[in-house]
Amino acid sequence: MVDNIKKAKPIGFQLNKITTEQFAIIEEVYNSSAKTNMGLSLNFGLDRENKFIAAFVKVQFEQKGKAFLIVEVGNHFKINESSWVDFEKTKETIILPKGFAAHLVMLTIGTLRGVLHAKTENIEFNKFLLPTINVVELIKEDVELN
Repeated sequence: MVDNIKKAKPIGFQLNKITTEQFAIIEEVYNSSAKTNMGLSLNFGLDRENKFIAAFVKVQFEQKGKAFLIVEVGNHFKINESSWVDFEKTKETIILPKGFAAHLVMLTIGTLRGVLHAKTENIEFNKFLLPTINVVELIKEDVELN
């Protein structure tokens, strides 16, 4: 029996705010018979004073290299004081463990799905769904924020 296995300390946080950073439908770019591609990008924000971490996810549906449907959302998370201290590498740098960063992104992708559905409900663009995404493949290492 091994007693010296280090258990991960729970991270205290709560979702505090959701923002729709971008939403656009560019109908003149869309062609119902053209091949559609999807691009996804993510970013993090930091509010050191209020101990917030924001996860931003942006999705673009494109045809022939031009976006016709764009949605970007942000989930803003309040981090508990004890967890925040654990994240501080220096007074200027915060390190998010990759598993926690992936969790925040996963929650934000779910939020983006809801926003995309709500904003396209009952119109032709509602057929563009965000597929399942393996967030572990997107975030392969700890995230450093300055």
